[in-house]
Formats: sequence, C-alpha cells, structure tokens
Amino acid sequence: MTNLTITLEDAIVKKARVRAIHEGTSVSAKVREFLAAYAQGDDAPQQAAAQAFIAAARRSTANHQGARWSREDAYNRPYPHGGGNT
Repeated sequence: MTNLTITLEDAIVKKARVRAIHEGTSVSAKVREFLAAYAQGDDAPQQAAAQAFIAAARRSTANHQGARWSREDAYNRPYPHGGGNT
C-alpha cells in the first residue's frame, strides 16, 4: 500500500471521524473506498442518489394540480427587491 498525505480542515476531519465511528469504520477506510470507486469510474453511488431523487419527485404532491410554467411566465413575474420585470 501507498501512504497518501492530504490537507483538510480540522472540522471536516473531526466530523468524518465521528461519522466513521458510528458506521463502525475509519476515515482511512472510507477514503480508500471512495478512491477505489473513483479510480474505476464507479458511479453507482451517484446513480443511486439520482434514482432516489427521481422517486421522491414522483411521490411528491407539491404540484398536485398539474400547474405548468412557460418561459414567459418565468420572465414576466414580479421580483422581490425591485429587480427584474414587474
């Protein structure tokens, strides 16, 4: 194995150590996992996150009435603080 020296903010390292302890692992192990996946081009974690986001968006009832916005709607609306079109 090769040793790697990186520089990180103390606060980030402390939070990472606490999280790693809670997960029963170490910061070094998490960095190894990340770099191994990164080196191999493994984008499975990002794809899983994207799929979870899409699933959550489909379950959302935020636009339950089916409202649609056009490009003109976006540009022809009042802006707070006096900017843009009114």
